[in-house]
Amino acid sequence: MSKPFTCTGCGACCRSVRLSELTAALDRGDGACRHLDDIQNTCTIYDTRPDICDIQRTYDQHYKPSISWSKFVALNQIACEYLLKQQIATLKKI
Repeated sequence: MSKPFTCTGCGACCRSVRLSELTAALDRGDGACRHLDDIQNTCTIYDTRPDICDIQRTYDQHYKPSISWSKFVALNQIACEYLLKQQIATLKKI
């Protein structure tokens, strides 16, 4: 496996669970994950988080046969950057 997926810990994906049918059930009602600690910006169930929240497990279970790890990481990083830009734009409007 080539380069690892490096999470910045920004929380943008955890604040956007409503945007995907794969994570929508985690929505606490405001679009954010019900397991997100807003003060610490961390997952309260990190060690037992759902598979969809673990990039490596998601890749192994659903994408490994059809896409390379490096491509999968690159696509996830694009998604992360997009979500972060959306989060920043929303905060600027407040």
